[in-house]
Amino acid sequence: MASKILNLRTALVLGSLLVGASPAFAEAVLHRGNAGEPQTLDQAHTSINIEEFILKDLYEGLTIYDAAGKIVPGAAESWTVSDDGTVYTFKLRADAKWSDGSPVTAEDFAFSYRRVEDPKTAAGYANILYPIKNAEKVNKGEVPVDQLGVKAVDEKTLEVTLERPTPFFLELLAHQTALPVSKASVEKNGADFVKPGTMVSNGAFKLVAHVPNDSLTVEKNENYWDVANVKLDKVIFYPIDDQAASVRRFEAKEMDLVYNFSADQIDRLKGSYGEQVHVSPTLATYYYAFDTRQEPYSDLRVRQALSMAVDRDFLAKEIYSGSQIPAYSMVPPGIETYGEPARADFAEMSQLDREDKAIELMKEAGYGEGGKPLKIEIRYNTNPNHERVATAVADMWKNTFGAEVSMVNLDVSSHYAYLQEGGAFNVARAGWVADYADAENFLALSLSGNKTFNYGHYENADFDALMKKSYEETDQAARAKIMHEAETLLMKDQPIAPFLTQADLWLVSDRVQGWQDNSPNQHLSRFLSVAE
Repeated sequence: MASKILNLRTALVLGSLLVGASPAFAEAVLHRGNAGEPQTLDQAHTSINIEEFILKDLYEGLTIYDAAGKIVPGAAESWTVSDDGTVYTFKLRADAKWSDGSPVTAEDFAFSYRRVEDPKTAAGYANILYPIKNAEKVNKGEVPVDQLGVKAVDEKTLEVTLERPTPFFLELLAHQTALPVSKASVEKNGADFVKPGTMVSNGAFKLVAHVPNDSLTVEKNENYWDVANVKLDKVIFYPIDDQAASVRRFEAKEMDLVYNFSADQIDRLKGSYGEQVHVSPTLATYYYAFDTRQEPYSDLRVRQALSMAVDRDFLAKEIYSGSQIPAYSMVPPGIETYGEPARADFAEMSQLDREDKAIELMKEAGYGEGGKPLKIEIRYNTNPNHERVATAVADMWKNTFGAEVSMVNLDVSSHYAYLQEGGAFNVARAGWVADYADAENFLALSLSGNKTFNYGHYENADFDALMKKSYEETDQAARAKIMHEAETLLMKDQPIAPFLTQADLWLVSDRVQGWQDNSPNQHLSRFLSVAE
């Protein structure tokens, strides 16, 4: 009887200790605002950063960005490069596993890259992997998929052969398009491989729930090779494109991270939350594209005039509260291998002189006062900042040319889907965030062969030829000079009108630890933790 009483007392004491200690065992949950609903969770079809943020928590490429935005080993623990810079040999981590416990293999990566380039997949971002031998030819259906320059030497060794030396190749491999899929899962489940309960991933987290337009939940992947250093148990993404609602939820402590809040709130938020407000310069350009397939936007003079009439200083200071800077080049400043970008020739003119020249050009083209009426529709994705920019630009075009300007907006997924699928428009808002720190990433958007991101369907054989020449040039200084020539031509033709060099705006709760601002805007949840 005595021993039973002792055991009972021991159980009660242990029970009280566990109850008292329960806060220490509470789930570590990060609540992330994500600026919109993802179009897809399929690596082969992703195109925007609200998808990237999720996918990079679920999957891990050969290389990844660390918390500081630097390229470091991911699923590959090491690699070697041939003397001529065209053959990369990656050693995968011996303990790299999929969330179902099966090993991550070299063939999984080879299969994934072939899948992206297979024309049957119709991957919008297939060009990211074009430096790989035969990738472009495969993607265009000119050679069989098995001719792609990837080979599984053994279960944990992947060999990748390139068309030519590519200085930024390791950065390309950290892009979401280069994230692997489980060959076994895709072959078994087809398009359903992306669904919760079915998805097999190799990153720090696994997908457990997705309620469209409400939330997407990922949990720690117990089979991740570095799971011991993953401090979060769960991450919940909230696809909110209503910036005011996002800020309210942050202020109510319902969300720990808010991405891309309204710039006119910077001063108020800094006054209330201080260092929790992050304004981080980034390699990104905010621009308008003209549909060059139709009049009057097929006329160089009209495009130049419309671009010149936009007061970029006003947009930067009044709409973005100085958090962004006026842009006159497609390539943003800050790319070490490129130097100072090639700016439009009107960049040095005063705004009044630009407007006078713009009116002159528009009259030459036969539009504006005394000419044909100018009716313009501006398309933009739903966002208070973008609405304010569109409203300001519409006013500038009305005051300068007497234009009749209307506006139409769609949610971010629908807006970009419309543009990428070739929908007709007059003028459309777009933004480009660097996939890798190289000028080519911005200039390649305007290649005539870029069917996905050349929204305005710009065609210029001289521009294409210069870019082709840059791909064949191995000397970095000579290559940069060629790309400067290409950008000079692009800024003369103005198929796109760069307005702003962007900054990333984040609200980061003081309970979030491990956050580091960085220009690539890479913030994997595996490097973060939360403190109660």
